[in-house]
Amino acid sequence: MKFWKKALCASAVGVATLAQAQPAPQAVTVYSSRIENLLKPTLDQYTQQTGVKINLLTDRGGSLSERLAAEGKSSPADVLITVDMGNLHNAAERGLLRRIDSPMLNANVPANFRDPGNRWWGLSQRERTIFYAADRVKPAQLSTYEDLADPKWKGKLCLRTSKQTYTQSLVAMMIAKHGVQQAEAITRGWVNNLAGDVFTNDNSLLKAIAAGQCDVGIANTYYYGRILSREPEFGQGVKLFWANQGANQGGAHVNLSGAGVTTHAKNPEGARKLLEWLSSEGVQTAYTHGTFESPINTRAKADPIVQAWGKFTPSPLNAADIGSRQAEAIRLLDRVGYR
Repeated sequence: MKFWKKALCASAVGVATLAQAQPAPQAVTVYSSRIENLLKPTLDQYTQQTGVKINLLTDRGGSLSERLAAEGKSSPADVLITVDMGNLHNAAERGLLRRIDSPMLNANVPANFRDPGNRWWGLSQRERTIFYAADRVKPAQLSTYEDLADPKWKGKLCLRTSKQTYTQSLVAMMIAKHGVQQAEAITRGWVNNLAGDVFTNDNSLLKAIAAGQCDVGIANTYYYGRILSREPEFGQGVKLFWANQGANQGGAHVNLSGAGVTTHAKNPEGARKLLEWLSSEGVQTAYTHGTFESPINTRAKADPIVQAWGKFTPSPLNAADIGSRQAEAIRLLDRVGYR
């Protein structure tokens, strides 16, 4: 064999050996409270692009935090994805999430939707606003969350249970905005105006407005989007109103789904890269379309159903500040008899 042929063969063998020697990228284990069939396709896309395997475990947000705390240093989790700013704040304060320095995450996630201590970042927005019966309420009659405490709405208001974190975070926002005393007066007014029992989920609440059980209610917009995707005619009877859009009214309340790298992550670098990818402009479309949430990355476009609701002014209050007041909100809800 000529020398060059021998060299070529040796080189080919060397490349093959080198390729065989390349270790597979280290897997990332994700604990998530999001619905698996909505999140998994996005994570599968990450695996296709990077070769990084994602081990996904789903459960309720509170259960995942308790699991992380119980597992401690032996936990296989690298990333915690959960919903509600109170859950994110509590996970960080319990020492379950670590500080990560990421200029990319800070650039993709607005400052009021991430932890000032760099332990968690929002990945999607979940607006909580006012809905009304189109045949019984005129938009001109609506204005703010605070106005729903006025006696003119007595027997006409539907609300979700106080046991739900979304209710607790809304009241926590009112505390951050007004202080405990005024927030308590507003919440007491809501309770006095209830049309009936509180609801265990927003879907039932919106259906109750349509059925005439109440005229107005407060719900997350993505529940409305899910209904509209199946029943477009539902939007003729029940309509969305962006709360607190007037001057000095503070803007509409925005909750979050978000994520952080766990304190005992075995692959923190891989976890950081996954979060950066999830917050990127292109991936935000996959992350929010079909869930009817709003992208956290302001350069990404929302689902057409969400875009049809129009632009609105969100509350500028920091999510971490609201999350820190959730315990006080729970005590307030108990004092006013909000079940």
